Amino acid sequence: MIRTGFQVAARLGHRRALPGGPRVLPGLSPTSAFGSSVDSLVSIFCPKKTDLKDYALPNPSWCPDMLSLYQEFLEKTKTNGWVKIPSFKSNKDHLQGFKLPSTLAVTSDKDDSRLFTRCIQVEGQGYEYVIFFQPSQKKSVCLFQPGPYLEGIPGFAHGGSLIALVDEAFAKTAYLAGEGLITISLSIRFQNSIPLGSLAVMNIDVEKIEDQKIYMSCIIQSRDQQTVYAKSSGKQVLWPQFLSCHLYPQSKQKGGG
Repeated sequence: MIRTGFQVAARLGHRRALPGGPRVLPGLSPTSAFGSSVDSLVSIFCPKKTDLKDYALPNPSWCPDMLSLYQEFLEKTKTNGWVKIPSFKSNKDHLQGFKLPSTLAVTSDKDDSRLFTRCIQVEGQGYEYVIFFQPSQKKSVCLFQPGPYLEGIPGFAHGGSLIALVDEAFAKTAYLAGEGLITISLSIRFQNSIPLGSLAVMNIDVEKIEDQKIYMSCIIQSRDQQTVYAKSSGKQVLWPQFLSCHLYPQSKQKGGG
């Protein structure tokens, strides 16, 4: 188990101190780094109708806290502009119809790949989580319930399992907030271990979008905010190819692309 104070980092450049809690910085543009509206990104990335299985839906393994807070945020999608992000088996499902840079092109047509945080198929045994995104404020909340297959110290979630989910939540938030895609920096400080089967709430904020990089922060805590499990910061960047090859649907690409 990774202990308190241990940092996992691929540090590129100076990083600001982590905030004490979620906040929204003024001046963030309602458009992405390439001028696409956040709403258009959300509508493409989070389809309302699909035949794909959404793994971010309640199941019998969810604890009462997880289920009740999910319902609270579901209500916010009706009145406060929050969006529930679906979670498919693979990111390939999220990116259907989009053209990725050649460096990220998939060379295999096999359909047996899975997103790491969805690799355990038995309900309640691995990652149970759902992400809600607030487009106007460019922030998200992830509800996370670790199962027994994510154990580190007996009875508690392994630190590495939390890092993986923070990375995933950062990636989804960064893409919807400003078309970020690739993590180039991730740092985390552990303060308390998360009990297996319990709810941890991850509050993720976009701090700024600058020089084609998206800077984010995250605090992971109990629902009542009395216990802080970890604090994290991260940086996402668009690959240089995206400067001239934005992720437009393939149907709109002209020529050989």
